[in-house]
Amino acid sequence: MRLELARSAGFCYGVRRAVELAELAADREKPCYMLGPVIHNDHVTAHLEEKGIVCLPDVRDIPPGTAVILRSHGEGKAVYDALAAKGCKTIDAACPNVTKIHRLVERAEESGRQPVIIGVPTHPEVVAIAGWCRSPVVLEDADALEGWLDECPERRSKALAFVSQTTSTQKIWDACREKVKKECTNAEIFDTICSATYVRQSEAQELAARCDAMIVIGDRKSSNTRRLAELCRALCPRVVAIEGAEELEPSSFQGMASIGITAGASTPGWIIKEVYDKMSDEIMEIEESFADLLEKSIKTLNTGEKVTGVVTEITPTEIYVDLGTKHAGYIPVSELSDDPTVKVEDIVKIGDEIETYVMRVNDAEGVVTLSKKRLDTVKSWDDVEQAREEGTIVEGVVTEENKGGVVASVKGVRVFIPASQTGLPRDAAMSDLLKKKVRMKITEVNRARRRVVGSIRAVEQAERAEKSAKVWAEIENGKRYSGVVKSLTSYGAFVDIGGVDGMVHISELSWSRIKHPSEVVSVGDPAEVYVISFDPEKKKISLGMKDRSQDPWTVFTSKYGVGDVATVKVVKLMTFGAFAEIVPGVDGLIHISQIADHRIDKPGDVLSEGQMVDVKITDIDMENKKVSLSVRALLEDAREAKAQEGDDAVVATSDDEGTEVAPGAVEE
Repeated sequence: MRLELARSAGFCYGVRRAVELAELAADREKPCYMLGPVIHNDHVTAHLEEKGIVCLPDVRDIPPGTAVILRSHGEGKAVYDALAAKGCKTIDAACPNVTKIHRLVERAEESGRQPVIIGVPTHPEVVAIAGWCRSPVVLEDADALEGWLDECPERRSKALAFVSQTTSTQKIWDACREKVKKECTNAEIFDTICSATYVRQSEAQELAARCDAMIVIGDRKSSNTRRLAELCRALCPRVVAIEGAEELEPSSFQGMASIGITAGASTPGWIIKEVYDKMSDEIMEIEESFADLLEKSIKTLNTGEKVTGVVTEITPTEIYVDLGTKHAGYIPVSELSDDPTVKVEDIVKIGDEIETYVMRVNDAEGVVTLSKKRLDTVKSWDDVEQAREEGTIVEGVVTEENKGGVVASVKGVRVFIPASQTGLPRDAAMSDLLKKKVRMKITEVNRARRRVVGSIRAVEQAERAEKSAKVWAEIENGKRYSGVVKSLTSYGAFVDIGGVDGMVHISELSWSRIKHPSEVVSVGDPAEVYVISFDPEKKKISLGMKDRSQDPWTVFTSKYGVGDVATVKVVKLMTFGAFAEIVPGVDGLIHISQIADHRIDKPGDVLSEGQMVDVKITDIDMENKKVSLSVRALLEDAREAKAQEGDDAVVATSDDEGTEVAPGAVEE
């Protein structure tokens, strides 16, 4: 008869962390309370109460100013607010994976999404998650989800955010996720089932499938323990669920060739050992003792070895990692990443599983120095070589300017980018690229010399060629583009419309008469343009910027008529007169004879280009769209008006007999 213990049986990281925090609080905080059981296990609760921690079910029962341990299942926001109002010291033993879900649903609701929680509505973890939303929806499984959607079909198009209870089964979550993907058009899905839960359930199923009987150990209030029993019953003919060794009757398993043992995440190791030892006393043929299994868990670590652990604490200088061994592992911040711009919180969080490289083992102190950077570098060299072979694009951050180019860090690997491959103009400073994220292709890898060469230009050329092909495939006269001014010449401006440069002739830049494109646009300016003509064979495109919907002549005739006075801008001097802009796109001629009220030799004697002057419109040739202007007419009008004012000022006066008195005469 064979006895087999699941390797993942017992405390998960979150539960172990919660119990350790509670025991530490019991030693340091007096008085100390726990708001409900820290974990779902009566044995652990009794143990903590023996150490002086009082378990109270309601936050209203907690005395003000005391220390309070919050359980591993988490609590809603209202509990934190209530404890803060009481001035209590909060010791948060919530599993980091659960806390992560609190942040997810809180942010989802703030962004306008409806949080939907898949889990048992009455479970403490689910109640706590819901406590971080104003209007949560809790659904137990895919059938409940379908009913909720059918109840109001409009929900299928609403902004939704789905999360799962960490201890739910993968089967339930997968069924819900598939339904959401098929039926909901605006949903975000966050996979929040705990990886430790998934591993424990998978191992239990594998064990149940090959054993004649299964023993599932755990508190009856524990949701994940009940799940384990359910999964095992589907694969094994006999499943016995117990809370401890006192409930076990080993003789009832006689005649069975193999018996498997697993335990829920909140089951202490000493209870598992009691059950295992009790069964071992009755079974003659045991494959491996529990002590051997424990010994195996205390494995030897060697320098240069790759190991995986769970992040338990983050300080400004170190990241502590639980390796599941007798050694305490830590990663100096300097060994976390080779990217100088990255932040610790962007790479790791408490509760994350992390793969690292053993740098140094100190058996005397029981400490292991780890490095994620070195392990990443080994992997990164493989990635860089693969990128060169496959021609794929990689991202890196430019860290320094070097002779003849710049150096970028690509996943910790130094990549030299020659100046000719930076994609910068010849007169640009390479320092402009420092600390910037760039995309490049790897052109050379030499591991022996630790030399890697990359090209930003190759990426830009490939992307430009792809965009160019798309433009030429879809171009047509009149089509509009949002482009960028690339360069200026005396005759126009070149505009990049997405991988292709088109030319806007100076006459198409503005309705106004201009001497140089720089009067209207500058290099780097955004430009709204339209296609006037194009030649695919010569790869030439003529563009326009003038607003064709506004005909300047129509604008002019709707505003002015013959006899009207306008303020115009002198734009060009000729021997026979001056051209002046009345409105953008419409010029009028001031003939030399109409520039002044006296004879002049040339227009430049009176006018200059750019000068603003008032004129009278004397003629409009509608057929040929020509306008005649006159400064002289305005001067004559002004003189006549002044003369008229003078005549009006001479007032005839008379005596009583009507005798006229001439101006200036002396009356006798």
